Amino acid sequence: MGKHTPIRTASTPTPRRLSIRTAISAGIAAAALLATPAATAATAQDATRTPVPPQHNQPTQQVEYFTGAGTHPRHTTVPAPEPLSPSEKAAIASDGDVTPIVQNGPVETKLDVVFIGDGYTAAQQEDFHDDVRAKWAKISAVDPYASYTTLFNVWAVDAVSNDSGVSGDPTQDVVRDTALDSAFFCSGIERLLCVDTGKVESYASKAPAADLVVVLSNSTKYGGAGYNDISSQLGYDGIATASSDNDRSDQIAVHETGHSLGKLADEYDYGQPGTYTGPEPAEANITTFSADEMTARQQKWYRWIGEQSPDGGTVGAYEGGGYYRYGLNRPTENSLMRTLGREFNLPGREAMIAGFYRYADVLTSPVATDRILTGQDRMHVTVPASVQVTWLIDGHETKSSRGRTTVTPRTLGVPADGRTHTVTAKAIDRTHAVRDPALRKLLSGSLKWRVAR
Repeated sequence: MGKHTPIRTASTPTPRRLSIRTAISAGIAAAALLATPAATAATAQDATRTPVPPQHNQPTQQVEYFTGAGTHPRHTTVPAPEPLSPSEKAAIASDGDVTPIVQNGPVETKLDVVFIGDGYTAAQQEDFHDDVRAKWAKISAVDPYASYTTLFNVWAVDAVSNDSGVSGDPTQDVVRDTALDSAFFCSGIERLLCVDTGKVESYASKAPAADLVVVLSNSTKYGGAGYNDISSQLGYDGIATASSDNDRSDQIAVHETGHSLGKLADEYDYGQPGTYTGPEPAEANITTFSADEMTARQQKWYRWIGEQSPDGGTVGAYEGGGYYRYGLNRPTENSLMRTLGREFNLPGREAMIAGFYRYADVLTSPVATDRILTGQDRMHVTVPASVQVTWLIDGHETKSSRGRTTVTPRTLGVPADGRTHTVTAKAIDRTHAVRDPALRKLLSGSLKWRVAR
């Protein structure tokens, strides 16, 4: 897209000292160790690359990465970032402008998605905002996101980089000086796009709220990562990284939200003989039970068995999942939690909706409920597209207003008798994508106003 400055190789001076964590992430040390002809050939085969191991007793982070679209993800460990230096803290403190991209309501009632840009210079921040809009459009086109877009706020947090683009793009020897140290060839794996998660945490804290965090790295190269074993002080679970201008990298972010929001397990195995012998997993989409056992015990996805799933095929118990070839079963043959480019299966879709409603309310309004309204005041509510609103006056429904999201006390028929009356808006999400009665309790809400005419 013409947004990048000329590349800088590892031998070119940088405007400021290259941090140790950037050097590790970019795999520069790995390049020196792997500079044999055989190793050079191996760089084209991410699936066969041996990750560079961390040093003895060095803190590590587990990451999930993706060698290509339509492939099963993989896992490895990478060195954890060093604590931020005083100068780095000062630089972050003076940076980080926040721009609202999508606003559907107060942060306490919505699921707040925070995008942080890396590899964008000061002159490219509008490019970053455009990339956020484009990436969110693709993410939110995937169900169940597509059915629940009103539950989300989206924020863009600027992180100004000295260089445009990211390290490791297009080749391993390319080094760029960026705010979050984004780098391909992390630990020698070409498609693994690592970041300094300590810096990400600091930038994410600048947003009004952060329930889901995605780093957009300024690149057209395919790649990304999921940090799902880190614990955030801000309350979100994990960080996803993705290339800004690669038209397939949005699938990486969606898969990672399956872990962070849906609490879903990976449904793939590593292709090696191995049998799971542990206890029943906590995740909703893997089990030690057969389909008959789930039905008899009323466990896991028994309510969905036999149903046609949006990812193709019939819900049942398919052997292989949770990284084991044997001993664990998954709901369908090939969902998004197994292979990129697919859909969530029915149990996964239900778990994602549960994740949405852990953070967001089914019914919200910008109109304060702590003051008395007049007959002309407008009451506006926001609900998911498939949810119908009902309106009540002093506990009695006004059926003529059913389904409306904007009303006034006068049009509702609130009596003009000088007395104070109570207007209530109620909403229940009756989606067929949820069958768990315990979850259904989260899918309703109400708001009340006092009105005097």
